[in-house]
Amino acid sequence: MRIKQLNACVLTAVGLAEIDPGIAGLQVIPLTFQTWAEVDYVREKMRPMLEQRLRDKGFEVLFWGDAGWVRFFSKTAGVRPDDFKKMKLFTTTGDVRQAEIMKAIGYRPVALETTDILLGLNTDMINVVPVPPLIALAGQLYGPAPHMLDLNWSPIVGAAVIRRDVWEKLSPELRTQLRAAGDVAGAKIRTQSREESEKSVRVMQEHGLKIHQVPPEAKADWQHLADELLPRVRGTIVPAEIFDEVNRLLAEFRHRGATTQP
Repeated sequence: MRIKQLNACVLTAVGLAEIDPGIAGLQVIPLTFQTWAEVDYVREKMRPMLEQRLRDKGFEVLFWGDAGWVRFFSKTAGVRPDDFKKMKLFTTTGDVRQAEIMKAIGYRPVALETTDILLGLNTDMINVVPVPPLIALAGQLYGPAPHMLDLNWSPIVGAAVIRRDVWEKLSPELRTQLRAAGDVAGAKIRTQSREESEKSVRVMQEHGLKIHQVPPEAKADWQHLADELLPRVRGTIVPAEIFDEVNRLLAEFRHRGATTQP
């Protein structure tokens, strides 16, 4: 897109964060969001500001979408954070900061291209992959990694963006039509992807996937891991002001829900 070979594309928050790191606040703060309602609330509240940040970098948002919750798919079963410290964890090539954070707290990240995940699993280069179920099914990752921890690590969030120079060449009428169509498309995509994510789990179960629940006594261990990770994410991967705003809005949403419960 920067060299003008493409006019528009759909990117996850990881790709969008290469344009502006603030977008990472919707995706890479682990164990922060608990429900899709929380994701929707924070995204919509932050949407004007995030879209302006992207606009300032030369991109216009057409619509927002998501693709399920990141889950851990592994070659051997794991239910506690320490179980995964024994495994080699896939990280995306180029995501140096995430790899450094994982190393610092005792994990063994291995950087690979996403196209090499299946090969990495089959050759024991990696033992565990954090991906949404839809990707695990499409990439047949559940074959060599037949264990899934039923833990919503983080949502996969993204958006369709168009180059601003292309956008500004469109007539005001066409822009209005595209925005309206984008709102409809985004809502449909979010609903469909969430349904497909759950369906993917059921399909993989039928083909041998084993789902492991987090035992009650292990929940404190996962919270302790989050407590270790969050200060390292704030101000490095996610700008501090974005990190703080995400958490402020989550507290606002949860308080509102608590005060409206019968």
